[in-house]
Amino acid sequence: MEKSMLESDSATAPCCDPTLSTLGAEVAPLSDDERDFLDANGYLILPNMMDAAWLSELRQAYERLMTVKYGAWQPSMSGGATTDFWNHEQGTRRLTNLVSEDPAFDRIYLHPRLLAAVLHVTGRAVMLHSLNARDALPGQGAQALHVDGAALKPGESSYLVNTAWLLDDFTAENGSTRVILGSHRIPGPISEHVADLMADHPAQQIVEAPAGSVLVFNAHLWHSGRMNRTRATRRVIHCAFVVRDRAQGDIQRDLIRKSVYERISPAARYLLNV
Repeated sequence: MEKSMLESDSATAPCCDPTLSTLGAEVAPLSDDERDFLDANGYLILPNMMDAAWLSELRQAYERLMTVKYGAWQPSMSGGATTDFWNHEQGTRRLTNLVSEDPAFDRIYLHPRLLAAVLHVTGRAVMLHSLNARDALPGQGAQALHVDGAALKPGESSYLVNTAWLLDDFTAENGSTRVILGSHRIPGPISEHVADLMADHPAQQIVEAPAGSVLVFNAHLWHSGRMNRTRATRRVIHCAFVVRDRAQGDIQRDLIRKSVYERISPAARYLLNV
């Protein structure tokens, strides 16, 4: 019998990948309330995932890398074709494949709470899909509703999970992500259900959370970035995971630096599929 659109794909899914345990990785279980919220709504905020010292370290690494591509950030930045370094999105600073860029990023994809949430959604062993960075410049950043990856087919289980690591506060003013509650259970293209992908949606939720938090969301959840209406940054690192029988976004076997491979743990190598 075809699964109801109101049922969770992960309600009875196993909560961990046994290989991670054998390789020394920790997976910290979610609470019942957290699992229920994630199942029902398609997203979850995990607070206090980065302490002050690590948050500072990540911000410094982020700005160092962005400055190489874009120059030092300043409130007068407004976007345009010259800032379009990745994914053809004007008005944003973006970086791809942070895996080999700084040791501060290693702890992101190994975080026990993150792994618990990812494995709960997929119910299957996963690997890193991609580790990227994005922030919308002042007056920029509005996106159409979209999903990450392909639209789910009827009865297909979720295979991709994305997360946003908040280096700055997420507020209604600075363009924080909007999510459409429960839409991760609706198969097929969004355009079959929504006429205007830029318009407000009756089931939308504007995600607001302090820096140091992590937004975990089923990547099949309809979502979009919004316009940054402030003159400040709204920096995010996106860490996505995919089940191991699908393709990585960034194929680390081709990309990882030898020095990074030698530095990281067996569990990290497993998650990177190297």
